[in-house]
Amino acid sequence: MKITAIIPARYGSTRFEGKALADILGKPMIQHVYERTLRAPHVSEVVVATDDERIATVVRGFGGRAEMTSTSHETGTDRLAEVAGRLDSDVIVNVQGDEPLIEPAMINEAIEPLVKEPALLMSTLKSRIKTLHDFLSPNVVKVVTDWEGYALYFSRSPLPNFRDKWNDLKDDAFASGRLLCYKHVGLYVYRREFLLQFAQMSPTYLELAEKLEQLRVLENGFRIKVVETSHESIGVDTPGDLDAVLARLRT
Repeated sequence: MKITAIIPARYGSTRFEGKALADILGKPMIQHVYERTLRAPHVSEVVVATDDERIATVVRGFGGRAEMTSTSHETGTDRLAEVAGRLDSDVIVNVQGDEPLIEPAMINEAIEPLVKEPALLMSTLKSRIKTLHDFLSPNVVKVVTDWEGYALYFSRSPLPNFRDKWNDLKDDAFASGRLLCYKHVGLYVYRREFLLQFAQMSPTYLELAEKLEQLRVLENGFRIKVVETSHESIGVDTPGDLDAVLARLRT
């Protein structure tokens, strides 16, 4: 089975322009993501998908592979699908380009279900929510699953709604697992053919309401396997997030 990890990366960002090239201890952020992804045992190759020559030049400069894409893509999934369409891979892994602390083990955990289950089309990750802030934050996407680990729903709203336990909504209740809920970790694994099919689907009602592309999969009747991970990463959306990454690397 040939498994290709694709890292969509763009230069423009409303909150942190050029973050893919931000310096982290002497290396651009995209290089940290690339090298960590390459260490995942199941990954056969890594490709950066970008519409910006500055990013492509940097990637090729450290010996990585970069593929240029259209500048008209509205989402990272569209960019991913364009590159996947040129490949002969069996499985495509979507690794976010702003996750410089991504653990290779996390990538392997997300891939493993597709290795074991030939009929499975897509998988992703979740991790325990441990603070009230994360539970209430619309920037932290929540996920609920069935007993077999298949996604029932993703939402920016608190999920589940602990109707009779509002007095228990405290950090220690989440940290101890007394109130058990999960945040979605935005790492996706697809069968290549399903990714190409997914990219051709029209945006759906709940997807547009929540601004979450993965809901398009559920609304079209497909299943997503959600694997729990104990690993934590830090997504870089702002210069402040970059400071948090540097602080962790220096410890």
